[in-house]
Amino acid sequence: MPAPAQAPAPAQTAPRPGAKRDNGAGLGAAPQQAQGGIAGAQVDELKVTGHLMTLPPGLFCIINEINPSASRNHGMPGVRISPPPVGGQNVEISGFRDDGWLSAEGDATLVRIRTKPSQILVTIYQLPGEASSAPRLQVRQLLGPEEMANDEAAPDPAAAAPAPAPAAPAKINLVAHIQSRGDVGAGFGEWLGESGSNNWIEGFAINAPEGISPASFTYQAVLGRGWLSPWVEAGQYCGSRGMALPLLGLRIRLSGEAAEQYDISYAATFVGGAKAGPVGNDETCEADTLAPLESIQVTLTPRARKAGRAKK
Repeated sequence: MPAPAQAPAPAQTAPRPGAKRDNGAGLGAAPQQAQGGIAGAQVDELKVTGHLMTLPPGLFCIINEINPSASRNHGMPGVRISPPPVGGQNVEISGFRDDGWLSAEGDATLVRIRTKPSQILVTIYQLPGEASSAPRLQVRQLLGPEEMANDEAAPDPAAAAPAPAPAAPAKINLVAHIQSRGDVGAGFGEWLGESGSNNWIEGFAINAPEGISPASFTYQAVLGRGWLSPWVEAGQYCGSRGMALPLLGLRIRLSGEAAEQYDISYAATFVGGAKAGPVGNDETCEADTLAPLESIQVTLTPRARKAGRAKK
């Protein structure tokens, strides 16, 4: 995997003609009260800058690295990645967050450049009074144009014949988006995906058991060696669809009420035949070769049941 590329440092934008200057703190003096007579309303001016970044064909992940002050500054400095107003037909963007934001708490987004070098628009939102409010963006290339072409190649019709559909699980706790198959579901304790199929998993979601807060049941996907996606809560999708990006493993963490009520273990198989796990809570499950993830099994054991068996 190529070394991370440092994104350009934010540049100061020129004010509009006739706009009031304020020594670089913003585009103008922030009004103390919103117009329209709303008592107590206040508008805080942000420093907003835009950059056009040119990327070659390939699949990239752009990360807004963790800033220690983000939690008290509403996630600032925030970043949005979008196609330019014109010429974005060659660009596909898929964020790990539904709202499109990259907060300074380690959020990331995927960018796919299809056939020729293209530009993306990087818009940065900063608090003008924060000395350390400049974001640190990392750009990592996941797939090159040749690898993308291979992944997007039309499958052999004979090899693409659908396998017999397995019986539907009594309850779907896990959903994975599997290459050439789409979304597939399974229950806790069941294998999701097909070992030996060479169809990798592009993303997954796990539903928390009934009565468990999603915030206490979180997970990540392995994207590279020592590199994981941002944490997402139970019920949220982690990964990509249609971006030809294989996940390389997973990590699940139970905390709070989930950790008090359940033990968790999970195992995986990988393209090429490698296996890993089962591993326990908050451990990374990946192959030594970092092969693409092919199938996963997540097992939850209620702690009360284990305690009851121990008493007998």
